[in-house]
Order: sequence, then structure tokens, then C-alpha cells
Amino acid sequence: MRSGTGFLSARQRRWAWFGFLLAALQAPLAARLVNDASWLFALCVAGMVATVIMADDARRRRPATSRSSAD
Repeated sequence: MRSGTGFLSARQRRWAWFGFLLAALQAPLAARLVNDASWLFALCVAGMVATVIMADDARRRRPATSRSSAD
């Protein structure tokens, strides 16, 4: 059984992980250094990127559909 393919390419997936890590690390740092609540934006962005990565994981784990033509 082959696994399905996700909607992100390998390069896009690496960039998504990189963006997630940057946003996730920036949020607590900004919360400590800035007096307003602008750090929540980084937290929301990290959450959205994490959702995309998880959706891609779920699609990759589904079995690939085989297309065979009946003669």
C-alpha cells in the first residue's frame, strides 16, 4: 500500500516548518519585550501554519487511490 501525496511539495513543507518555528519562537519573545498584545498575531500565524502542516500530514497518510482502466 502506497501512501497518498499531500498538497504541499517537499520544499513548501520545509518552508512551512521554518515559518512555524520562527513564529512560535517569536511570540513569547515579543510578549516579554513589547507592552501591547501584538504578540498574539505571531501566535495566530503559528497556529494557522500548524493547521496547514497537520492537514498535509493527514492527506499524506491516506492511502493512494489506484486508477486502473477496465478493458
